[in-house]
Parts: sequence; structure tokens; C-alpha cells
Amino acid sequence: MAPRYRLTLSDSERIELEALTRNGKTGSKKFINARMLLLCGSGQHGPAWTVAGVAEALGVTSRTIEHVKKRFVEEGIKAALERRKGEMPPRTVVFDGEFEARLTALACSEAPEGHARWTVRLLADKAVELNFAPSVSHMTAQRI
Repeated sequence: MAPRYRLTLSDSERIELEALTRNGKTGSKKFINARMLLLCGSGQHGPAWTVAGVAEALGVTSRTIEHVKKRFVEEGIKAALERRKGEMPPRTVVFDGEFEARLTALACSEAPEGHARWTVRLLADKAVELNFAPSVSHMTAQRI
């Protein structure tokens, strides 16, 4: 498989990456990512290693290497070295004691017609229908 992203490290980038791998105080993920970039980078210091060779040497998958190389090419050295922050928005619905009390009261009430008892999915759907909250997962109903 041909590499998707080719790395050509400048002298200053190579020096920065080598310093990170030699100072003894770099975190493990940052160290491995720096080492990946050094081994994959081609330039005057010789040809780059193959992705498979780097993966075997560092104990990571080739997919991980391709992701780090992509971040380096598209976003720069800092983005390639740092761990990516999650893109999930924070949960906006907070279930307080009032919500729990209303859900518990609903669970203690008569089951809906056609059902012998409340299920967590029925409780979650009914809580949304009665506007207890904008959305409720069945796992939230189960925990409460």
C-alpha cells in the first residue's frame, strides 16, 4: 500500500523531535508520536522507514501512524504530537432529584395499556412524552 502522506521534516522540526525523544521527561504518547514522525520523515538524513516497519518497531498499528502523519501534514507538528481532544459536545441535560422523583413516581404508577409492567424503554419514552426532559435514554431510566 502506498503511503497516503509523505513527510519531509525540516531541520528545525527534526531537532525538536529528537529533543523530545532524548530529554527523558516526555510523556509516552508524545514520545511515540515524535518517534513515529522521525522514522517516517524523509529528507537529507536518509529515506523514510516503511509504515509497516515503524509499526512493528514501535508496537502500534499502521492506521495510527497514518493518522499521526495526516495530522502533521494538515495541522502541523503540535497537532501531531498532542492527543486530540474529544469532539463530543458536553452533555446539556442534567438529571436532578426532581427528575428522579418524577420518574420513580411514573414507574410506581399503573403500567400503560397493553403492558403488564413498565420497562426502562417505556419509562424513557414516557418521560420524554411528558416533558420531564428533552431526551432520556433507556440506560438513564435504568440507573435511576
